[in-house]
Amino acid sequence: MDRVQQVTPGREIVTTKAVTGGEPCYAGLPEDPGPDAYCYPRSLMLESFGQSAALLWLASAVGEGIGEGVLMLAAVRECRFTSAVQPGELLHQVVRLEQRVGPNAFFTGETWSGNRCVATIETLIAASRPAEDVTGQTVASSF
Repeated sequence: MDRVQQVTPGREIVTTKAVTGGEPCYAGLPEDPGPDAYCYPRSLMLESFGQSAALLWLASAVGEGIGEGVLMLAAVRECRFTSAVQPGELLHQVVRLEQRVGPNAFFTGETWSGNRCVATIETLIAASRPAEDVTGQTVASSF
């Protein structure tokens, strides 16, 4: 995720990710690999969506101690990719916070390239756990 375009704490965030030919995922490709070799990995699209969800959650939970924990992806349900993405495309992530239950949050949203929806995520479940429970050591918050 490169830039936050808009954020409404507790509701929605819109972010952008520019896909370039210089991405590390394209390093080491053979000469003239063909256009399919440049399809942006779906795992990286999901990672960008998750980063956007984490920022929305942190913006929504100011003063609640969430930034002191470790935010983790717990599950993704009904994730559909409808189109390949190539270098030169600008992705727009639209992530909505549907519900927070204790140290867990539920998100939904889409990834767009122009007017084309390239991915839909029906449910992304994230969890916040105390840093010492995850790492065995206390981590200072930077938020």
